[in-house]
This record gives sequence, C-alpha cells and structure tokens, in this order.
Amino acid sequence: MIDYDQMVAEARDELFACVETRGFSNAEIDLVHRSYALAEEAHRPQRRKSGEPYILHPIAVAMIVANEIGLGAEPICAALLHDVVEDTDHTVKEIREMFGDDVATLVNVVTKKKKKHYETSLQVDNYKQMLQSIHYDIRALLIKLADRLHNMRTLKSMLPHKQLKIASETDYFYAPLANRLGLYQVKTELENLSFRYRQPNEYEEVKGYITRYVEDHSAAAEAWMKPIREVLALRGINATVVCEPRSAYSIWAKMKEDSISLSEVEHIRIVHINYDNWRELEMNEKEMALFIYSLITNIYSEKPSSMNSYLDVSKDNNYRSLHCKLMGNEGRWMEVHIASTEMREISNHGCLVGRERNVERWIDNFRRVLKELAEQGKGGGFMEDIRSTFYEDDIYVFTPKGKMVILPKGATAIDFAFEIHNKVGEQMKFAIINDKLCSVKTKLQKGDRVRIGTDDSPSIDKSWLDHVITYKARAGIRRYLNRHPDKVDDLVLCPDCKPISGDEVIGFRLPDGRIEVHQCHCRKAIEMAAQAGDSIEKEVDMREFEQMSFPVRFHVESVNKDQLLLTIVSLVSEKLKLSLGNLHSTIEDDIVSTDFEVFVHSHNDISQLKDALTALPHVYGLRTQF
Repeated sequence: MIDYDQMVAEARDELFACVETRGFSNAEIDLVHRSYALAEEAHRPQRRKSGEPYILHPIAVAMIVANEIGLGAEPICAALLHDVVEDTDHTVKEIREMFGDDVATLVNVVTKKKKKHYETSLQVDNYKQMLQSIHYDIRALLIKLADRLHNMRTLKSMLPHKQLKIASETDYFYAPLANRLGLYQVKTELENLSFRYRQPNEYEEVKGYITRYVEDHSAAAEAWMKPIREVLALRGINATVVCEPRSAYSIWAKMKEDSISLSEVEHIRIVHINYDNWRELEMNEKEMALFIYSLITNIYSEKPSSMNSYLDVSKDNNYRSLHCKLMGNEGRWMEVHIASTEMREISNHGCLVGRERNVERWIDNFRRVLKELAEQGKGGGFMEDIRSTFYEDDIYVFTPKGKMVILPKGATAIDFAFEIHNKVGEQMKFAIINDKLCSVKTKLQKGDRVRIGTDDSPSIDKSWLDHVITYKARAGIRRYLNRHPDKVDDLVLCPDCKPISGDEVIGFRLPDGRIEVHQCHCRKAIEMAAQAGDSIEKEVDMREFEQMSFPVRFHVESVNKDQLLLTIVSLVSEKLKLSLGNLHSTIEDDIVSTDFEVFVHSHNDISQLKDALTALPHVYGLRTQF
C-alpha cells in the first residue's frame, strides 16, 4: 500500500531543502513555509486522477520554479498557491493579506477565470489571460510553464482524449513559448512529452531507433572526440566535449519537414563543445569560439558552407552559439555546436539571463501587438496571429539598401512587404530576391536581399492569407478583405494531412454536427485541440473510408539494373492489386531515381509496398509523400 503521507513529507522536505540552499533570507524562507501550509490545508481533501494527494502537484510545480527555472521566493510561493483560488474557497484578497501584493498578483494571473460566456473558447481565453500577464511580469508565464510541465510529466493517468487535448495545447502553445523565452530544456521536454501522447506509435519507433543508434555508435563517437579534447587541452582551453542524442521530437520533425525516413536523418547526435576560460586566455567569447572552430577544422574536414554563427546576431531568445558540420569517422557528417558555458546557461534559463539583450526587445514587441489586437477587438484570429508572429524562429533578410529586417522562419515576400509598410504590401506585384524575379508567395531564406515591385492600384488576392505568417501581414490583408467571409469546408477528411485508414487520427465535432478528421500530427488538428479541446470526438472509426483511394507518391533510389520498372509495376498492379498513376524515372551514373504515384486504401497498403520495395536487392533509398 502506498504511504501518501510519506510521499508528501518527502516532497515537502525536498522543496524546503532546495529553498534553503538558494541563499534566501529568513523572511523569504518563512514566506515559502507559510505558503506551503496554506496550500496543504486548502488541498487536503483533494486527489489527482492518479489517486495521489493533490498537494503533490503544487509542490512539484514549486520545485520546477525553484530548481529548474530558478525563480525567487515570491514565484515559488505563487506556484504553491497557484490552484488554491481556482479550486478552493480561498480568495486572492486572502492571499494578498497573508503573503503580500507580489504573490497575490502572480496567483491572480495564473488563476483561470470562470465565465458564463467565453470570447472564443475557454482555452483561447486562458491563453489570452496568460499572455496579457506579460504587461505585469514575465514570471507569471514561467509559473504556467512549470505547471504545464508537471501536468505533462503526469499525463499518463488521464483518459486518452484528455491526453490528446492537453498534449495538443502543449505542442501548439506552451513548447513554442518556452522556446521563445530561451528555456530549451523545458521546451525539449514539453515537445517530447506531447509527441509521446499525440502519436505513441511513432514516438516509440523514433525513440527506439535513437537508443539503438547511440548504442551502436557510441564507441566511434568517443574515438572521434578524443583528438578534439587533446588539441583543446594542448592549447590550454578548458572545455567539455560531449556527444548527445537529439530529442525524438526534433528528429521526427526533421523527417516530416524533409519527407525522409528515419535512416535518412543525417544528424542523430550533436557534439557540444563548451568552454569557460576565455577571459584567462585574454579573448572574448566570439574570439574563443572562432579559435576552437579553426582548431577542429584542422583535424576534420568541414562540410562546405555548413558554418552558421549565432554569436553576433543571436536569436530573439538569447541563444548564442557557432554551428558547423565535420566529417565523422564513420563516413557521416557530425554536427558540432561551440558555445561558452555562459551561453549554455542562457540556453537553460533563457529570459532570466541577460534581459538587456534580444528577449527584452521581444517582450516589448509582444506587448505592442497585444495592445493592437485588444484595440482591434480580434477574436478568432488572436492565437493564429500571436503564434505565427512570435513563436517561430527568426531569419534575417535585407532591403536593397542593406537594412536588416527580422522575420519569423517561413515568412514570404508578402510578409516582408507588409513589414516595410502596409502600403507596400497592398501594392506589391512581384519580388526580386537576390536579383532573381520571384512570386510574392516565395519563402525567404536567411540572408536574402529582397526588393518589392509595386503598382499604384492595390491587388491583394485572398489566397495571400495562406502564404503569410506575420501579424502585420495578416492584419493588412484582413483589413483589405474584410468584406469576404471565410467559406466553410465541406470535406469530412482534412485536405491538408489527408488521413487514411490505419493513421493515428483525431476527430472534431463541428458546429453543424459533422466530424472533421485529421492525422494526430496535423498542425490544424493540434491548433483545434489546443483551442477547442471540448469538441474532440473520443472515438473515430476510419474503416468506412477503406473503400476510398488516396494518392501517395513514392520516390525510389536504386542501382541501375534490368527490369526495375517492370518489377515496380508488377508489385503495385499484380501483387498488391493497386492502381498505378504517373511514373517517371531518370538515370545518372548508374543511379536510378524513380518517382511514381500509387492509389492506396489504407496504411496497410503503404506498409506492404514499402516492405516489398525495400526488400529489393538494389534499392537503397525510399521516401513517401502524401
């Protein structure tokens, strides 16, 4: 039998011990103790879904706030009390009288406000409330991140449809927020936990692959790092050199972004070189990073144009490092990140370190856009505008006169035009990118030089909304198209992710009673689950769609051998009884690249064909695209 009293006592004592080692004053330590006493008394009758005493949750959140994020005594107290007002009879006024304005204000911000009618939905209103807290103090957002992190760590006890709702919220809102605030460890764990519950089969597949890969290649990695450690020591550089696997989520995301298989992911691990005695060697951090870069590229060949510097122009979340790719001892490129230990500390604690840098500018921009959205009374598009503008990584592009323009990754020439001026966006006709004529919908890359061609008469097309991601561009286009209401999609199956029988799917009950079905990884589904989780259908039966056919494109890389095309046609048409669409094949230096389209009924068809193709003796690469 579980001794819950002992569990609570151990968790409480661990928190108190952590607080006492943080160098707090006696008054601050007493404040934490008194906050715990109220939380324990208020939550004493309550239990979590797992059966554990509820008080274990606020203790755990307070530990994350204290130990993993590193906030002070008042936020720790607010973490202990964060559910007291929402779930018990205690009030914010009582907390203010007992613990002061600072603790009370933080508790008030993180307490969900119950309403009879929500502006958009309960979830979106909660997001708005949290984001508005940035006007007061960013610590409230950090407490909510700690709360979400512990909820994700204990999500196993929830029902499957609740797991999907909470995991989708995490992937859609909380993980990107942690990334923007520079909390990389929190961001990575949230992404992985969300992936685990949204797509358990794919998660286990990727996680298992990483485990096997690390076991098989750890000796080679150690041998590869040894000369680097030796040359750094010889030069008097105090540095750690370690090889760490990438997260399951980041590898899966890379697979989806590049439409590649697990075996084709090039960088399963990253080599981190972290140095700390640059001052003693009379260098600055940038000089030391470049010096280490020169030393290691003398040992190993560098992949051409692979060096990326985030030393001078760091990301908005304060991330600073130097990246490059070097040839490994197993014939594959090794990705290397070079940073000082102080830079690594910034990656762990993000916005809490070096607030005078880019994060402060990001917070100021956030406040400005929140104010503009409030003035415009935006409803349904609120989260879309916020997320696309502030949660994506940045790229830096340039005007013809060399002025730097910062845009989210994935931004197009339309976003660039509206960033310059609303009138430029409305009148743009084309873009000149690096002296090449391009469509206005062209995605921009880091370092692009962009010139916008305009016409006196506005010519905005409604389709532009599908090709912009910044708030300014969306707002400008909407102002121009405000008399064109959105159409309701008549499809039952999502046209973006194209779910078929055998996929891990999620369904949503639409206002007209229909169910819209998505694959669990579909971005639209994640957004819907994160903003309208109550519309999730507990069960979706895809078997009724097995009579329908869906096009899937295959790309095969093989050595040139006779009758390969005939073999492919035979496998598809005769063995699997599937319909074959377009087929195109090219040969260069005895390497055959074959692209063809197959109409399938379920994932079982895809799996059978993939197994049959990979079993062919001269096939070395296979990709699918829906």
